[in-house]
Amino acid sequence: MSSTRLGLAIAEALVAAGIEEVVVCPGSRSTAITVGLASLAEQGRLRLHTRTDERVAGFLALGLARARGSSAVVVTSGTAVGNLMPAVMEAKLAGVPLVVVTADRPATLVGSGANQTTEQAGLFGRHVVADLHLASTDDDPARWLAGLGRVLTAARGLRTRDPGPAHVNAALSEPFLGGPGLPAPVQPLRVSASRPAEPVTLAAGPRTVVIAGDAPPQVGRRAREVAEQAGLPLLAEPSSNARAGRCAIARYRNLLDTELGARIERVLIYGHPTLSRPVTRLLSRDQVELVAVTDRATWPDPGGRVRQVHDDVTLEPVGDGWLDDWLAADVRQVTAAAPAGLSRQAGLITGPWLAAEVVTSATGNLVFGCSNPIRDADLAPIRDSPPVCWANRGLAGMDGVISTATGIMLGTGEPTTVLLGDLTFLHDLGGLHMPVGQPVPDLRVVVADDDGGSIFRTLEVADSHWFEGLFAMPHGRQLAPLASGFGWATRTVDDPDEVRAQLARPVNGVEVLVVPVDPGRSAVR
Repeated sequence: MSSTRLGLAIAEALVAAGIEEVVVCPGSRSTAITVGLASLAEQGRLRLHTRTDERVAGFLALGLARARGSSAVVVTSGTAVGNLMPAVMEAKLAGVPLVVVTADRPATLVGSGANQTTEQAGLFGRHVVADLHLASTDDDPARWLAGLGRVLTAARGLRTRDPGPAHVNAALSEPFLGGPGLPAPVQPLRVSASRPAEPVTLAAGPRTVVIAGDAPPQVGRRAREVAEQAGLPLLAEPSSNARAGRCAIARYRNLLDTELGARIERVLIYGHPTLSRPVTRLLSRDQVELVAVTDRATWPDPGGRVRQVHDDVTLEPVGDGWLDDWLAADVRQVTAAAPAGLSRQAGLITGPWLAAEVVTSATGNLVFGCSNPIRDADLAPIRDSPPVCWANRGLAGMDGVISTATGIMLGTGEPTTVLLGDLTFLHDLGGLHMPVGQPVPDLRVVVADDDGGSIFRTLEVADSHWFEGLFAMPHGRQLAPLASGFGWATRTVDDPDEVRAQLARPVNGVEVLVVPVDPGRSAVR
């Protein structure tokens, strides 16, 4: 009888913590939690999404959390829990408040060989910011809610300023439904958030650039503001949400290893810059002063050379021609290296050209997959009013991109374009499956199909006889029919003018645009 109470307590605690988006997967052990959530959804207190694949569900919830500030995903016991690990790992590195609720078997069955029973408590280890194990046999709603309040506060980072995924594991005993509900209405836990400090004023002396890595919109906007107020070159990755305005340098990646790049004396770091080797080399220079600007408790420092960390900074305007030098060099780079539509040898559309067209045409949200497409987009023209850009750059995995983009679209309500490679597309093909009755997102999936992992052509092994079979792994398949099997509009386009025409159309429902691209013409460095 107490399983019903525990399931309802979890549902009420999620809503009390401000979570309005929940993804559930079918399962018997999670019945009490699912029914508790469904009752709140019928009251209009949350929105319930369903998926059959737990990995898809995890990334859908990740996208919803990125768009709405937080979300939860609910699964049954066994391998269902393990399928959430990739989304949890990404959420941890990206600082996304994703609450994972897993139903479990009673403790007496663990280790007994009982069906769908494994060690679930603490399964995610250091990949979550908090975890909690509850048991319906305890039947103490006050203690349940107190524990849930602490875990959900940790997920939001209200006190630590380090948000991330949290795990709630609930051991539920039969019967799953019936009996009394909660003894009293759930009161929200009021927790004051820790506040960032006042901005630190930095001296204007050293030659400074602003590097903006993958970041949510508010962080990207602040990076742009600081660069423009001080008149500093802004080196912004595609998913930084800072790649706009008069200080943004489109081809910065090609300039960092030049004489101009060698003159850099200080870098202000916003977000999570991990995209290109020239940036990594810059952040590893001993003579360059690195200042991490973040309001989180952690900060990126892959080279181990950050010596200042501030919540926010200000600088006096710099008027020594430093920005002008970068802008002039950028113009020369853009003029000399404008991406050609078709490669000369293969007669195929090039990846950089496709990325530039997608970046310049997209509205609403733009989601990037990993590997070549986002790196090609890193050389695209600067837009005055770009879309909101997203990417799973915490761990930069190829998994779950379509599902994440679906969550972002459903969470924001804005049309969403996805640019990804063929292997990334195949890896999350299940993300195109949406149960009957679920809302259909306005999602345009643009697949740069180079028949395999061409990004690995930059490796030393590319010239070996092992490369094709063990690294590139060409799929040799027609991708459009795979997508059309889910009932969505699909098209393969190999003409540049037709690509432009398709990208100019409004996004309406789910559509998949497969564009064969030259595997040898990537902007990867």
